Amino acid sequence: MNPILLKATTKTLIWGTEQWGISAHPNGDDEVLNEEYSGKSLSTLWKENPELFGNTKGDRFPLLTKIIDAHADLSIQVHPNDEYAAENENGSLGKTECWYIMDAKPGTTIVIGHNAKNKDEVKSMIENGRWTDFIREVPVHKGDFFFIEPGTVHAIKGGTVILETQQSSDITYRVYDYDRLQDGKPRQLHVKQSIDVINAPYVQKNPPLDDSKVIGDVKQLVSCDFFTVWHGTVNGELEINQNQPFMLCSVIEGSCNLDNQNFEKGDHFILPNNYGKAIFKGNAEMIFSCGSKFEFSGAIKAL
Repeated sequence: MNPILLKATTKTLIWGTEQWGISAHPNGDDEVLNEEYSGKSLSTLWKENPELFGNTKGDRFPLLTKIIDAHADLSIQVHPNDEYAAENENGSLGKTECWYIMDAKPGTTIVIGHNAKNKDEVKSMIENGRWTDFIREVPVHKGDFFFIEPGTVHAIKGGTVILETQQSSDITYRVYDYDRLQDGKPRQLHVKQSIDVINAPYVQKNPPLDDSKVIGDVKQLVSCDFFTVWHGTVNGELEINQNQPFMLCSVIEGSCNLDNQNFEKGDHFILPNNYGKAIFKGNAEMIFSCGSKFEFSGAIKAL
C-alpha cells in the first residue's frame, strides 16, 4: 500500500495565492499521480476506489487542505454551517475550518470574531460601515493555531502564510472588501447571507492545548465533528500507526522520506486505509488530519 500522491491545484487571487494541496472539490479537483491510478482525479478515486478510504460513507471526499499565502488582506468574511449551505447553496457542505500559522511577518494581525453584542448590533454595524468598531483583530505569530467554526467573522491579513484544514466547501460570504476593485469592478459582497449566519455575540472557540494529547513529537490541535488535526515533528524519525480510514499529510517545513519517497515543504499526500506503520525520516514539520473525531493515544511512537 503506497501513499496517494497528488498534484496540487494553485489559484492566483487578488490578494495572493492558494494551493489546494488535497482537494476533490469541483473548483479544484487534484490529479492523482500514482501510476496505478493514472488519469484519475481525487474525486474519481473516492468514487471508484472506496476501499482506499475505508469505504467511508458520503457522496464526496469530506476534507480540503490548503496553503494560503496572503500578500494582501483577504476580505472580511464568514462561512455558513451545513444546514444553511444545504438549503441556500445547492446542497453544498458548510465550512468549518482551522488554521496553522506557517509564517507571519512581525506585527501582523488577523481578524477573528467581532465586537457586536447581539444580532441587531451586527446588522447595524455592517449596514452603517462601522468596521473599526465591528471587527476584532489579534496578533498572529508563526506556530499559532486557530479554530474557525461557521458563523465566525474572520480574515487572513497580508504577510501571513497558513495551512488550512477545512470541510470540502468553497462557500464564502464577503462582509466587507475594503472597496477594492477587480477588473475595474467591486467584488461581490454577501451582506444578507453574512448577517444571517454570523454568530452573536462572538465566543472564542479555540481551546487550549491539552497536555494529555501530546504524544512524543505529535500534538493534537483540534478534534471536532468534521476533522481531527495534529502537528508532528520529524526529528530524525517519527513513527505513526495509521489506523484511520485515511489520513491527510502535509509537509509545512523541512523535508522527509517515507517508503523511499521524498517529500518537501509544500507537498501533500494521503495515507490510505490499512496503511499501518508509517516511518518518516528526516527533519520536518507536518500537519496530519483525518475526517472524524479521533484520539491518537497509543497510535504514535516518536523515535
